[in-house]
Amino acid sequence: MDREFVDKRISEIASDVCSRIGFEFVHSELAGTKRNATVRVYVDKEGGLTIDDCADVSRAIEAELDALDLIPDAYVLEVSSPGLERELYSIADFQRFAGKAARLRLNQGVNGTKSLKGTIGSVKGDEIVFVDYRLGELSVPYGLIQKANLVFDINEDLGRK
Repeated sequence: MDREFVDKRISEIASDVCSRIGFEFVHSELAGTKRNATVRVYVDKEGGLTIDDCADVSRAIEAELDALDLIPDAYVLEVSSPGLERELYSIADFQRFAGKAARLRLNQGVNGTKSLKGTIGSVKGDEIVFVDYRLGELSVPYGLIQKANLVFDINEDLGRK
């Protein structure tokens, strides 16, 4: 089993299935070993997900994966929401969540730090304009971002003052 190929095909299949049944495909990953694989698929929809939504998506993806026999051994399929502090996987994610609080971990330092916390400003080409709480406005090349997550702020996100 070529793990990279299987991982890519899982993403393609999950994305197609989600699109077909009305969900947003966020991300997928293949974890575990060849004989004990776990497929994790993160999906979303306007207004949030229910447990029944996750079950529906799971059944649809499982049917596709099993029909293709993509993973020959037994596997566990986990379908869930990306969560309140969802990970950002693409430049499109940064565009979508402009104005939201986020945390960035960088591959190399920018202005002396590899860890930023602040607000996503905008996207200009392959640069993320980020307003760090300590350092102010920075232009961060997308390629330097190792990991990025939204930061849940109970007051802002639930409309409390």
